[in-house]
Amino acid sequence: MLNTTSNTLLKLAALVWYTGVVVLIAKSGALLLEASKGGADQLYILMAIFCGIVIGMIKAKYLFFNICKKNIYRINLLTNPKLWQFYRKRFFVFLFLMISLGNYLSGIANGENIALIALAVLELSVAFALFLSSHCFWEKKRKSF
Repeated sequence: MLNTTSNTLLKLAALVWYTGVVVLIAKSGALLLEASKGGADQLYILMAIFCGIVIGMIKAKYLFFNICKKNIYRINLLTNPKLWQFYRKRFFVFLFLMISLGNYLSGIANGENIALIALAVLELSVAFALFLSSHCFWEKKRKSF
């Protein structure tokens, strides 16, 4: 029951990946806007965006590309893919924990410009790393490990 194809699982995995990009960019933007309204210097806001992008590039190169490629390889090895197998169970546990931690940290940072900017950098860096590594889903010939 709920059998599917590897191609469908790859599309679902990409959808989750891109959803993370959109949500994290929106959240980091909201955090930076809140810091700006709270009186943070515009230079700090611009530096935060720059740092988020640079850190995201590093994360993509050394972590996210590998994670994405390993998952694609795992999906391609499934002999009888099921709809829920586009990520492993531990990924969903990790995702839930990261969402919970992000919400908690946003609550703590409320009203503290430095904390808001730091959290925005963290979330923007993850969003940028997700975005850069997402091209793994669209490579014509997927390489195996």
